[in-house]
Amino acid sequence: MIAIIGTGYWGKNLVRNFHALGALHTICDTNTDTLQGFSEKYPGIQTVSSFAEILNNPEIKGIVISTPAATHATLASEAIRAGKDVFVEKPLCLDEKEGIELNKLAGERGRILMVGHLLWYHPVVLKLKELINKGELGRIQYIYSNRLNLGKLRREENVLWSFAPHDISVILGLADEMPVSIRAQGGNFLHQKIADTTMTLLNFASGIRAHIFVSWLHPFKEQKLVVVGDRQMAVFDDTVDWEEKLKIYPHSIEWEKNIPVAHKAEGNCVNVAKEEPLRAECAHFMHCIETRDRPRTDGNEGLRVLRILNSCQRSLENERKVVLDETAQGTLPYFAHETALIDENVKIGAGTRIWHFSHLLAGTVLGQKCNIGQNVVIGPNVSVGNGCKIQNNVSVFEGVTLEDDVFCGPSMVFTNVMNPRSAISRKNEYCRTLVRKGVTLGANCTIVGGIELGEYAFIGAAAVVIRDVPAYALMVGNPARQIGWMSMHGERLDLPMENDGEAVCPHTGDVYRLKNGKVSLVQAIV
Repeated sequence: MIAIIGTGYWGKNLVRNFHALGALHTICDTNTDTLQGFSEKYPGIQTVSSFAEILNNPEIKGIVISTPAATHATLASEAIRAGKDVFVEKPLCLDEKEGIELNKLAGERGRILMVGHLLWYHPVVLKLKELINKGELGRIQYIYSNRLNLGKLRREENVLWSFAPHDISVILGLADEMPVSIRAQGGNFLHQKIADTTMTLLNFASGIRAHIFVSWLHPFKEQKLVVVGDRQMAVFDDTVDWEEKLKIYPHSIEWEKNIPVAHKAEGNCVNVAKEEPLRAECAHFMHCIETRDRPRTDGNEGLRVLRILNSCQRSLENERKVVLDETAQGTLPYFAHETALIDENVKIGAGTRIWHFSHLLAGTVLGQKCNIGQNVVIGPNVSVGNGCKIQNNVSVFEGVTLEDDVFCGPSMVFTNVMNPRSAISRKNEYCRTLVRKGVTLGANCTIVGGIELGEYAFIGAAAVVIRDVPAYALMVGNPARQIGWMSMHGERLDLPMENDGEAVCPHTGDVYRLKNGKVSLVQAIV
């Protein structure tokens, strides 16, 4: 059974939905007149003005907190310590250290901690995420979100904290990464210390850019999310009829004589099953209480949004860009999952993320803004450059060096001994393998030791590479053979295999030249 704390502007909607789901047990509010009104509207539901009564009631399993943000940390902490599962409206709290402690406490006590980021329970957002995951939009390039209205004006928080948490949450989920830098600007028109309008710019390591425009001084209501991919563009407009809320525009950009030309197309409505997002969110909390599943918007997700909000606030106050070189762990410049094992004498660059069950051995040097997937082993004495992505189930052994921006696909293999025998130690015979900047190594490919892969080479899935590879070469098969050339952007170039020639990257318009069997970039489009 559920108790709801706070029944103001948003809390009354939570009361309505949990009551409709048959889960509402108690309503708690300090205003006795308000409680009287709820007693008349919902006969049989208990009403109390004391939070302690809820904490001490064994019939109440979950507590929903819809009070001012400044109270969230204290109320949530007390509820978790009392053995209750907690659903706290956005934001999780105001201080990142308090957010870290709430997540730690919930983990230690085995309690559900869920944050009310409503849009992740909107069927349209879930459908949009599905389309992105399937590659329907192509490579995501740009996301922008407008949340505008005239009112509701607030004095306990500015418009950034009031409107933007939902948009930040959705953008982080669609991009599936944290930004590396943030810039925010705003205007304080009604009160010198409270921003009424803010514009936030987010830059991601993958190249995605996003902006969030929020205002409560706008002449009309607008809630619109636009996602631009290199194949199609999507628009989620939450102010129109349900059938038209999500549209896909198959616009395209083609390079014609080194000039980008836009080709427009009609938008197509996407069919999405209709469901009230708040009802779905409330039902999800009840499901998590029953099954102990992790909430879609758990405390860690709430903490990520809180970090962005605080960075935006600092940028607003200082009128400068904020570079994110910390993680949710607070003190380290990188993130390492609690199951990751990091030996002594390992150096890890700022912004790097290391995920479940991965092991970094002594002497390993890992660059900045790398992403190390699950069950990855690196080292000992291996150097990995900046911006590398090493996917699940990859081992980078001693003797292998990765320069910047190398992509290692899932389960690909490096070897470092030419004639291994289990009974014979060959640690003094390790081969040296050099993977130059920007190389892509496809899933399940094998790189036999003692070779060099030229910059931006592209190794196809399951290929077996046994000799040096030229820069920009496209290699497939077993043993791997060259079948073409690839641009820095990862697009096939229309270049011959033997004769000299030039080609344009179909995505960027950059010009590449093949001369004497070698490819080079001769003109970059800025």
